[in-house]
Amino acid sequence: MWGGRFAAGPASIMREINASIPFDKRLWKQDIAGSKAHVAMLAQQGIVEGEDAQAITEGLNRIAAEYEANGVPVNLDLEDIHMVTESRLAELIGPVAGRLHTARSRNDQVATDFRLWVRDAIDEVEAGLLSLQRALVTRAEENADAVMPGFTHLQSAQPVTLGHHLMAYYEMVRRDRSRFADARVRLNECPLGAAALAGTGFPTDRHATAAALGFAKPTDNSLDSVSDRDFALDYLMAATQASLHLSRLAEEFIIWASQPFGFVKLPDAYSTGSSIMPQKRNPDAAELVRGHAGRIMGCMTALCVTMKGLPLAYSKDMQDDKPPVFEAHDLLALSIAAMTGMVETVTFRTDRMRGLAESGFATATDLADWLVREGGIPFREAHHITGRAVAAAEAAAVPMDQLPIATLKEIDARIDERVYAVLTVDASVASRQSHGGTAPSQVRARIAQAKEELGS
Repeated sequence: MWGGRFAAGPASIMREINASIPFDKRLWKQDIAGSKAHVAMLAQQGIVEGEDAQAITEGLNRIAAEYEANGVPVNLDLEDIHMVTESRLAELIGPVAGRLHTARSRNDQVATDFRLWVRDAIDEVEAGLLSLQRALVTRAEENADAVMPGFTHLQSAQPVTLGHHLMAYYEMVRRDRSRFADARVRLNECPLGAAALAGTGFPTDRHATAAALGFAKPTDNSLDSVSDRDFALDYLMAATQASLHLSRLAEEFIIWASQPFGFVKLPDAYSTGSSIMPQKRNPDAAELVRGHAGRIMGCMTALCVTMKGLPLAYSKDMQDDKPPVFEAHDLLALSIAAMTGMVETVTFRTDRMRGLAESGFATATDLADWLVREGGIPFREAHHITGRAVAAAEAAAVPMDQLPIATLKEIDARIDERVYAVLTVDASVASRQSHGGTAPSQVRARIAQAKEELGS
């Protein structure tokens, strides 16, 4: 490929470190699509004869069929997917295969292939996240009235509904989808035709190749075209954020499945047993999702460090851009599928949730609010009075709504029997009617909006 300048071949270690075909073979579909668009443009512009362009296109179609059937052969001497394909094309159609590389470089070729691959990856993630949102909405609707403890600092705080809790993750995934959508818009510019770094002297039509490959437009600076990997970083950063959200949901399932909580029973399909303890049901799928988040974050960091000090334009360091993106994508796709399956099939023990909501003095804030509304007491004073009531309930080992009115009046004479109307967990959640609140009516309203957003 570049032997004209060199009298001797590469050392064996150079051959090994220089080759990217073991991982960039994954780009074969995008590479062949880019080559077909390029040769069609060359023929349209009269740069390559139509007969030669047809032979090249037919050869590329044959290679695609071979790859589909048998996979891409790994030949370290040919370095990468581009040269493996070009070499096979020469075997099939002879010297005319060499015309394919007119007016392009491997620099713009790989930048184009990689953008196409990341664009496809975003579309795959988008479909997975959409399925996860639908699963969350379905289970939230089933449990719009189910009372559970809401936590801060993992301490019982105020009662909420399980539907409201699940819809919190719907909102996280909605933002994840928006990040991937934004990344897709930014990446959808075509580098093909920027050549090595300076453009080309051939009368090419970069708008034609961009359109043929589904890009919105060609990139506007040839130096930036071949050296930019923002699109890969955008993908990894969106993937990192999505994985963090998946990890948080996985962590809750892990906690909820533990015996002290007992909020959920995970299905057999997403659990494992122990080799020594027959009673064990381990939430391994959720734990692996939690672990994958760290690896995805590591992939993002790896590419950031690779790119941080590179001068324009292309440097060989950038060959290492693809493995972290490929790894992150595979892990993210697995994590999305696993969490979607768990959300769809988990058994929620709403009786257990309700029991713990009733036992943790979670309606204390409702007493303070009642004192403000009905007694005209400043909230800070009401907070102090309520703290004394909590202490009394704790000492008596009863929920707040079972404290005798005499006890409450001893704490503050302004409390009367009307207070019991706000001290149950059902009354508490029903009162949270503010926009975005946990009241079942608010939860159902948001679910209805979500269904419209999802087209379901």
